[in-house]
Amino acid sequence: MRTPMNEALIRHFTDLRDGVHGQAVTRDNKERLFARAVELLDPVARRALDEANADLLLGTGEVVASGVTRSREGGLNAMWSLTWPEQRAAGEQPIAVVAHFGCDFHHPHLRGNTVGDWPLNVFDESDAAGQLDLLRAIAAADAHNLVFQESYRLMPALTTAIPTS
Repeated sequence: MRTPMNEALIRHFTDLRDGVHGQAVTRDNKERLFARAVELLDPVARRALDEANADLLLGTGEVVASGVTRSREGGLNAMWSLTWPEQRAAGEQPIAVVAHFGCDFHHPHLRGNTVGDWPLNVFDESDAAGQLDLLRAIAAADAHNLVFQESYRLMPALTTAIPTS
């Protein structure tokens, strides 16, 4: 049985081989699929970031979603950001899950603010749910890189005394 991540890679490689994205050939149809993928990913991305908020930020963060926006270059983007007081005070980027479909891309991708691309091949709720571990990994990698760039002091889980019973 294939893992969801490997299944996504196989769909990605097949799309590259066949010159399509899902069943879409034209840019307009691919953009419609992207918008639907963002809609399907919304609860999954929020869950991954809510988990990071609970575990790393002790619930002090806030998840904000941009919805689909058009970039200056003509591509499409959507971002789910997890911001919190220490990160904002340090002037660092938030932990993020980013869906982007560059104007010259064959198909869209996922990334974080500090981590690179992964194929975005989400066409239904099952595909979206299968990306939870990937979105968790993107959020965790962003958190790691932010601590590496700034300090462990960004993470309330390390700086806040937690009462023990």
